[in-house]
Amino acid sequence: MKLIEGLKTDTERALYGIKDTKIVKCTFEGPADGESALKETSDIEAEDCDFRLRYPLWHSHNAKISDCRFSDTSRAAVWYCNNFTADNCDFYGIKVLRECVGVHIGNSRFVSPEMCWMCRDVTLTDCEITSEYPFLCTKDLKLSKVTMTGKYSFQYTENVLIENSILNTKDAFWHSRNVTVKNSTVSGEYLGWYSENLTLIDCVIKGTQPLCYADNLTLINCEMSDCDLSFEKSTVNVKINGNIDGVKNPHGGTIEADSIGLITMTEPPVSSLRIIQRKQSENNPEIVIKKSDK
Repeated sequence: MKLIEGLKTDTERALYGIKDTKIVKCTFEGPADGESALKETSDIEAEDCDFRLRYPLWHSHNAKISDCRFSDTSRAAVWYCNNFTADNCDFYGIKVLRECVGVHIGNSRFVSPEMCWMCRDVTLTDCEITSEYPFLCTKDLKLSKVTMTGKYSFQYTENVLIENSILNTKDAFWHSRNVTVKNSTVSGEYLGWYSENLTLIDCVIKGTQPLCYADNLTLINCEMSDCDLSFEKSTVNVKINGNIDGVKNPHGGTIEADSIGLITMTEPPVSSLRIIQRKQSENNPEIVIKKSDK
């Protein structure tokens, strides 16, 4: 493998098309503002490099990077790549990761609106993410030990597994399909609307109006906090430890909890519905059941 070390350049397509090359302690910045430094490369490694210009890795195949930094000026840093691996890197530019296949990233940090759109076969482990619109339309996604702050996360995703993570995000998993979340905390408003085959196991769920308009929703051994108006128009199989603040107009299935603060039924369920409260007592909050006037 060839070696390029200590290079500092701001030229357009500085290392365009290089192959079988390792670049070490290189810096891409300067007044010429040249973009696409490593475009159309293959079988490269980058170590302890600084990327401060636009579009550094486009159409790159078999790229391995470690201890690298992509600044907030490295717009759209990784697009159209196959077999991209990163370890201990900082990604601070907008729109990092788009239409990539085979992405494996560990021990890294992201501050990137619109990150990881339309990618496939993506694994992130031990990562911190701040993103307004992460993982849109991404498929075959695995997250483990991830801490995320976001909005509109995981919309239109398919075939997702998330484990041992903390997700603080509103509008998560809208229109998603085949998502499983295990041993995690999911906080935010309007969780999982319009989802299909969403499963949460051993999770803590927080936030108003969660899990509405969902098809084939499964909750196993979960806890819910500040979750009012839950499960509206959803078909469910739900077993909760503790209390649910409120349930409104589920379409059908089973909802089981120690207690439910408020049950509101203004419409008849579409299919059979069972609501089970394990701990009935006169101290339970009022339960309201209204029949449809139709």
